[in-house]
Amino acid sequence: MLLQNAAQWPIITSRLAAYRMTQELVTSDYTALPLAWTLRRSARARRLALRVHHDGRVEVVAPRGVGEAMIGHFVHRHREWILHRLAERPAPPGPQAFPPATLEFPALGEGYRIHLTGERGRVKVRRLGHGLLSIVGHAGGGSPEAERHAIQCALLAWLLEHTQTAFEPRLRDLAVWGGFSYRRLQLRLQRTRWGSCSSRGVISLNVCSVFQSPAVLNYLMIHELVHTRYMNHSAAYWREVAAHCKDWRVLDRELSRGWRHVPPWIFAVP
Repeated sequence: MLLQNAAQWPIITSRLAAYRMTQELVTSDYTALPLAWTLRRSARARRLALRVHHDGRVEVVAPRGVGEAMIGHFVHRHREWILHRLAERPAPPGPQAFPPATLEFPALGEGYRIHLTGERGRVKVRRLGHGLLSIVGHAGGGSPEAERHAIQCALLAWLLEHTQTAFEPRLRDLAVWGGFSYRRLQLRLQRTRWGSCSSRGVISLNVCSVFQSPAVLNYLMIHELVHTRYMNHSAAYWREVAAHCKDWRVLDRELSRGWRHVPPWIFAVP
C-alpha cells in the first residue's frame, strides 16, 4: 500500500472521484490566479483527496466515476487551502556544487568524501575503503551537461546498489522480530512515495530513505511489513503498527517532512 503521509503535505478529502489530467484552478468569477493541478484515478481510492507535494505539484486522487464539473467544484472549494499549503513550502535551496564534496547517509550512520579522478572510460563510482568514494571516467561528448548527467547516473546507480545491500538484512531482521513474512525487497528512486507493499508481498522502499534518521527508516520498514497483513490503513492496521512502533505518529510526521533531507542533485534535471 502507498504510504499516504510520507510523500505529501496534509490531505483534504471528499467523497468524489477524478482522473489524470491537467487543469487550471479558478474561482467562479475567474479572477483567481490560475494554478496547475493534476488528477489521478485510483481503483483503491474511496474519496477525493487533494495533495500538495513537496515539489509544489498539486494532485487530486479519487475513485472512478465522477464528472469533471464535480472535480472542478471540489478544487475550487479548497482553493484557499491549496494556496496556504503552497505558501508553507520551504524555499528551494540555492545552487549547490556538483558533484557534492561529501555524502551523508544518516539511516546507515555512514558518511563519504567524494574524490574525482582523471581516468578514462565510462563514468562509475568506486568505494575506496571506509568513508571515501571515487568517481572515475569521463562522459562522451565532452560537454559539461553530459559530464554532469553521467556522474549523476553513476552516483544514483551506486546509491541504489549500496542501499539495497544495506537495507536487506535490516528488513529481514525486523520481519523475524515481528513475525512478518514478505517475498522480497526492491529499492526505487521515487519523487512522491516513501514505500509500498504489493499484494504478493513485494516491499518497495524509496532509496531516499537512506537520508532519514535510523528511527524513521525503522518506522518505514515496519509500516510496510504490517501491510503484509493489512492491505489498507484501517484501525486494525494502525493498532498493529503501534504494537511494533510506539512512536509511529511522531516518526510518520518526520517522514512526511523527510524530503528536505534529500540532496537536490538527486532529482536535478541536467
